[in-house]
Amino acid sequence: MAITRDELNTLKAAVWAKSPKNWIRVGYSTCGVAAGAREVFEVLVEEIKARNMDIVVKKCGCVGLCSAEPLVEVNIEGVPRVFYGKVNKDVAHRIMDEHVCQKKLVENHIYEL
Repeated sequence: MAITRDELNTLKAAVWAKSPKNWIRVGYSTCGVAAGAREVFEVLVEEIKARNMDIVVKKCGCVGLCSAEPLVEVNIEGVPRVFYGKVNKDVAHRIMDEHVCQKKLVENHIYEL
């Protein structure tokens, strides 16, 4: 039996309702890890622990922008959800300082809003 678009949207809304409000996902596929995603992930986790913040940091698979890896998707309440590309340790610190704490976008690394 096929699922309708309305049923799919209802299911999606139910999943999002259970999801944490603030989260960060790091592209952790082969291309992401080769480009430095492991170090970026570690910086983000350390920053969140050091600041005692209630933000979930997750690893995710490929989103199809291998040339922009490491990719980091940030969803913080009060700021648009953003994909940042070509993220290194320094950019990860900027994401925490500017996007997460100051609620300002790190404009020169945005790949998608």
